Amino acid sequence: MASKFYARWMFAWETALTTRDTNRIVRPVEWGFDWLEDFARPRGLMPDPAVEHSPQDAEDALLAINNAILRDRDAFYGYTCPTDFRLEERHPQLFPTNVRPQTLRRDAQLRAAAAAGRAKKAHFLRFTSPVRTPYPENDLVNARWYPAPPEKQRAARQAGRPRQAIIVMPQWNADAFSHNVLCALFNRFGISALRLSKPYHDIRRPAELERADYAVSANLARTIAACRQAVVDIRACLDWLELQGYEQFGILGTSLGSCYAFIAAAMDPRLQVCAFNHASMTFGDVVWTGQSSRHIRAAFESVMTQEQLNGIWACISPLSFMNQFAAPERKALVVHATYDLTFLKRYSLEVLENFRRYGVDFESRVLPCGHYTTGETPYKYMDGWFLGSFVYRAFKDLAISGKRPVAEREGELAAR
Repeated sequence: MASKFYARWMFAWETALTTRDTNRIVRPVEWGFDWLEDFARPRGLMPDPAVEHSPQDAEDALLAINNAILRDRDAFYGYTCPTDFRLEERHPQLFPTNVRPQTLRRDAQLRAAAAAGRAKKAHFLRFTSPVRTPYPENDLVNARWYPAPPEKQRAARQAGRPRQAIIVMPQWNADAFSHNVLCALFNRFGISALRLSKPYHDIRRPAELERADYAVSANLARTIAACRQAVVDIRACLDWLELQGYEQFGILGTSLGSCYAFIAAAMDPRLQVCAFNHASMTFGDVVWTGQSSRHIRAAFESVMTQEQLNGIWACISPLSFMNQFAAPERKALVVHATYDLTFLKRYSLEVLENFRRYGVDFESRVLPCGHYTTGETPYKYMDGWFLGSFVYRAFKDLAISGKRPVAEREGELAAR
């Protein structure tokens, strides 16, 4: 009886949190072939514009591009290393994605504090994304930089430990402060962190938007292109970290960020520590069934089925990358929530089943809450403990297994 009451209470709370925002927009379905033109045209897959007037022909054309992406994923998710890496110092801004009064008040307070000189500035890694879009602000990558404290780095050097860093990818529609606490926590372990703004999020969001609608939307190809850009941006951040002398790397992704993080890890063996906070094997299933994406499903329902959507978005679904992800040796954590109405429990369990099937070295943790309630007390502390303790242990084990002779390390240091 108590468990049923708790479940009803949790589902009601979760529903209240997912329905409180009033600025979700039902946009028309668009095939968006132009977003993939640089990949499709050289392969003879760019359809005639008239094809968009025939849903079946448009679906067939996008499926053909999707299949080509999966056949040549190294090209699609490949990139040229940026040459304009730089650190920028500025006052952090919130970039809210909802119009709730308390959020707008907080945003105004932060702006006022910065204008009055009461706020501290922070460092942000900036560079031009190797994947270009029609939005210049989106193409200027932004990652808040949390270097480990100097004393922690010195202690690691003296102990002969490799320099370690983690990339943090928050959830869809996260504001610019989301997950910053986790970065500070990792610093306490001597691990530096880059908190990466996903495409179309916070400072990268086009002025025409209130939310990060272009990251996941009823524009099918644009959603694929946003994932491509996110994965490439992650890999470019690894390049910058290597240029700073870091040697071992991890990634933490939440919700949409977990999808981007998974594909990046599959494509880039440098990511040896992976924490997935709410994950699914199939991109389309979450969009179709999740409470927070119901406005996108509303657009799709008259045009296609859930199965059709899964086929179209196979090239951005972790399931399509399981072989690559499982190949290198890496440690992974999967956190899911029992009462999640955005990433339904059955889809979370599919992740665990596939990890077991492919022999991934992973740990599983379960939160007794939902998707949005993960950010509420006391569940956010439980989630933080799961994520923080795993990252600490995984990086510690990685440091031990990755140790090299002292003479070799000293030779490398002298050469720098």
